[in-house]
Amino acid sequence: MHIKITDSETGNNKGGSGALVHYLDKEQRLLDDLHPEHWFNGSRSGIPSTVVRRSLDHNIAKLGRDDAKFFLINISPSQKEIAFLKEQYGDDTKAQFKAYATKVMDEYARNFNRPGIEGNKDLLWFAKLENQRYYSHKDKEVRDGTRKRGEHKPGEQMHIQVIVSRKDITNKVKLSPMNKSRGKNAEHSKKLGQFDRAAFINSGEQLFDRTFGFERRLEETFAYAKVQKNGNLKELLALRAERTRQQQPAKGKAPEQKTRVLREPQLQENPKVTGKNYLPEQQPADLLAIVLGNTGPDAAPGVTRKKKRRRAMDKARDQGLTL
Repeated sequence: MHIKITDSETGNNKGGSGALVHYLDKEQRLLDDLHPEHWFNGSRSGIPSTVVRRSLDHNIAKLGRDDAKFFLINISPSQKEIAFLKEQYGDDTKAQFKAYATKVMDEYARNFNRPGIEGNKDLLWFAKLENQRYYSHKDKEVRDGTRKRGEHKPGEQMHIQVIVSRKDITNKVKLSPMNKSRGKNAEHSKKLGQFDRAAFINSGEQLFDRTFGFERRLEETFAYAKVQKNGNLKELLALRAERTRQQQPAKGKAPEQKTRVLREPQLQENPKVTGKNYLPEQQPADLLAIVLGNTGPDAAPGVTRKKKRRRAMDKARDQGLTL
């Protein structure tokens, strides 16, 4: 699960929200769909774009010209997670995913640790489900010429974009997810609200797993990726121990036995042998060589002792050694 907080998809969140709202309405303009996706939040669905823009642009009390007015939260499941949802819910997948996004905004609100900011209803936010992603000038495929800007990206690309106001629903409390104090500066946190983005992303991932019963491997978690990238030695060792623990079979469960395929030895055809014989075929013994006592490599099975003696005597005669 990929969850990311940015200033704005259009690069500016210090002015009006009109450009971003218009950008996120792109599928309604590009796709000839009889059932277009509309804006929604935790209270209603089918919200017109004009209401979204007007609500956000009027919820900016006591914000200066250079202050952020809203933030964009991108909630993007992986293709594996999307396939899992579609297998579980079929035609109800989009409704389930929207309900999950509302719970993510509950986590967003609670992450500020501010009195009175307890859930999504304490925030001013609007979300839009998108079915496609499109190549932009930032993508490598566009830069090397293999894809054109604006083309659909392949695979499952369902995701939700959320615009959330910098001010709460009462237009009184400032809430910034870009605050990095995390409570170290008490006065600063009291003013802006402490917000741990890593904790928020991790909570959204765990929320997905609990809500839908998704079994996530350790290597697929945000915590794993974070430790691999920035973790210290202690965190890396703890992560390694956890991975080892998960790979071990559960207590009382016998480890999985791997089946080994044994090949039978190749047997030479022997019409006299019936059935299988796994011993090497016995070669006929050279009985004559055994009798002569010469079974070495220089053995001459056809030569008798008498002939050998005669040859020795002929050789001695030639050398004048005979009496």
